[in-house]
Amino acid sequence: MAVKTQKKAGAIDMTAMCDVAFLLLTFFILTATAKQPEPLTVETPNSTVQTKLPETDLATLTVGDGKVFFGVLGRDVRVRTLEMMGQKYGIAFSPEERQRFALMDGFGVPIANLKQIIAMNGSERNQPGLQPGIPKDSLNNELKEWIYNARIANTELHQQELKFAIKGDAKLEYPNIKKVMDILQEQEVNSFNLVTGLRGENF
Repeated sequence: MAVKTQKKAGAIDMTAMCDVAFLLLTFFILTATAKQPEPLTVETPNSTVQTKLPETDLATLTVGDGKVFFGVLGRDVRVRTLEMMGQKYGIAFSPEERQRFALMDGFGVPIANLKQIIAMNGSERNQPGLQPGIPKDSLNNELKEWIYNARIANTELHQQELKFAIKGDAKLEYPNIKKVMDILQEQEVNSFNLVTGLRGENF
């Protein structure tokens, strides 16, 4: 009569898998950045035709309450744009100021007041009414210069044309949005997105 051997359950060593899980968790915690609240909150128009915005090489012009805020993707592009704007207006930004500016998603102040905004933390910077908007009139059109220098910086660093999105208040901001569109078209930027929520319409 044959003797049956008792089968034993195999043991799996989970140590390596736990190590990988903790390494991944640590990586995501260290690389994640919290989304900062927008300094200018606007109501965007609803649209049934939506196009996904680019995730790189994009500048956003936010229009609301008669103000215009400017932001560009890419920390390197932000720093290079700031350097060129400093040269244009005779303002020297320290390495620390350039580093802090690289972390800012957007801003809306004349360049003469930009150092004060850079020195603030995120919550202070985004207080309602603190930033008066970037000048865009014919006598002091700083917005035109930000757009122009950001385009140069993006081409210089990424070898790509900078794309633009306009995020505007659905109620009262058509004249200001039209002004921003005119500034873009003066620089032969005739293709851009009008942001509707998290997506945008092509124009």
